[in-house]
Amino acid sequence: MGDSPENSDSLPWETEPADNAPSAKELEDAGQSALFGDAPAAASSAAETAVSPTTSDALTESPKPMPVPAVAAAPPAADNQPYRVLARKYRPQTFSELIGQEPMVRTLGNAIERDRLAHAFLMTGVRGVGKTSTARLIAKALNCIGPDGQGGPTIDPCGVCEPCVAIAEGRHMDVIEMDAASHTGVDDVREIIEAVRYSAVSARYKIYIIDEVHMLSRNAFNALLKTLEEPPAHVKFLFATTEVDKLPVTVLSRTQRFDLRRIHAAQLETHFGMICGKEGVEAEAEALHMIAAAAEGSVRDGLSILDQAIAHADLDASHEDGGKVTAARVRDMLGLADKSAQRRLLGNLLAGDAKALLAAIADQYALGVEPLALMRGLMDLVHRITVAQVSGGEAEAPTEEERNALQEWAGKLSAGQLHRLWQLLLKGHDEVRSAPDPLISAQMALLRVLHAANMPDPGKLAKKLEELGKAGIQAAASPHASGGETVRSDGPAEAQTAAGPETHVTAISDADPYEKFEEFVSWLENKGHMQLGAKLRMQAAPIEVGPGVLRYSLAKGFTDNLEREIRDTLGRLVDRGWTVKQEESTGGLSLVEREASSREMEAERVRADPMVVAALAAFPGAEIVPEDPDAQEQAPGWSRKA
Repeated sequence: MGDSPENSDSLPWETEPADNAPSAKELEDAGQSALFGDAPAAASSAAETAVSPTTSDALTESPKPMPVPAVAAAPPAADNQPYRVLARKYRPQTFSELIGQEPMVRTLGNAIERDRLAHAFLMTGVRGVGKTSTARLIAKALNCIGPDGQGGPTIDPCGVCEPCVAIAEGRHMDVIEMDAASHTGVDDVREIIEAVRYSAVSARYKIYIIDEVHMLSRNAFNALLKTLEEPPAHVKFLFATTEVDKLPVTVLSRTQRFDLRRIHAAQLETHFGMICGKEGVEAEAEALHMIAAAAEGSVRDGLSILDQAIAHADLDASHEDGGKVTAARVRDMLGLADKSAQRRLLGNLLAGDAKALLAAIADQYALGVEPLALMRGLMDLVHRITVAQVSGGEAEAPTEEERNALQEWAGKLSAGQLHRLWQLLLKGHDEVRSAPDPLISAQMALLRVLHAANMPDPGKLAKKLEELGKAGIQAAASPHASGGETVRSDGPAEAQTAAGPETHVTAISDADPYEKFEEFVSWLENKGHMQLGAKLRMQAAPIEVGPGVLRYSLAKGFTDNLEREIRDTLGRLVDRGWTVKQEESTGGLSLVEREASSREMEAERVRADPMVVAALAAFPGAEIVPEDPDAQEQAPGWSRKA
């Protein structure tokens, strides 16, 4: 073979390789380095050796490999990881990191300690309070084996054993998480029913986490009932839902329910401040307060807003605040009204300055504040003023200036004014939300509130009309004193009632003791002494009724002595001592007898009326009946309209 090497006695592929020739592994490593840019040092040096000049005849005659291009080392893997939002990055990994749900954690801890674990748990609550996170934590707590592999169920999972790590990463084959919103039918539930018969592969329990369980169809719920009631010992069901009222009662009765509470704003502020510290972000306390208030008790919502606020601050890193999360930036980002502007707006509203009110609304709208947010801000101020007034403590506010303003309003405004203001703002809020032009609706609603402040309170107005009516009736019924002047009460009827019986009896003419006695008995009845009032109306004939003096006699047919009962009752009701004396019968009439006598006299007057006489003569056998049929037994048989 003319083109073969000098050693023609052997085949070309049987030729021994040269000592400095690269091995197959070194060539493979060199190729990997060329492709992926992460060549080991040994492979790189081998490749350099392979392409270096040599005096060996075998190497000179053999084909030379292509030189390997130099490739820069790949960046660390961590730098290639995509950004994770704060809500996912700081998802609770232990029960101690789950904020605001201490009663549930205590119950689960006691159940695990006493080995009293239910076979199905239901977590319910508003969005973002930790329902799915709690379900995953329960799965870790039940399947944790500890760092040494010998542990049992615990409320404090280690987080380092294989089950804990696999569950946290969502890859454990015995923890099946299903979204009921996309798996709603009987076929999806049938797969669960068939799978629960088999034991867990590597974990202590096979756990099914069904999120948004209320989305299952009715037939799917019915198919799951039997398995949910008597599952195998190695199976646990964990349900999470935001709308527990949509679950059938048959499902609720088969689960142990935990209602996860909204997180208090103060806890959210602390939590967000801790996260800002871990992220190396500086944030103002008022900004965190705004974010916590906007979150409405949801940790996830708050972290999403905080994520946005941090990004918003980073855009202004060259600003004098140095990228700090400030209250002004958060306010602009959320479209909230400035707190000081809100207070000025409320001040204009309460002062009745319509021109300044409209100017303040226009300023806020020009700054980007939505009319609905403006109404909500005013409602929030009124609510905090009311709470401060009722509690008697300091108003809830992030700054000292705002606290002082709220305290001042709480001292000036009455409870009725605050409640009326709230009702008017609430009605205006509903109108703004549904109006075709929210700005005009907000202006008109606030102007209505402004003008309603000058109107009298409906309750006080009704009471005043009632007082005026009573005063007018009393003045008309009172006899005239000497000189033609009518003696009347010096104050409202309610004030007289509160003052005691002396005010009543001095307000009536001395000429008629019955009028004063009627007032006295009515006062006793209004104070709750109905039985004594009834006795006095039926048995007592007044002789003298004056300030601190009551003299009476018994009507015909009665022998009871009422002195002691009257004196004891007055002693409990008034401080002033009263002289009460029951005298010998004088033949006077009691109030009941006097009223009956008056009715009889009125009936006689009616019968003597010429028109009534003529009517009775024209209709022989006609009878005069009362206007009220129920009063037929109590009143004489006559009527003004007969």
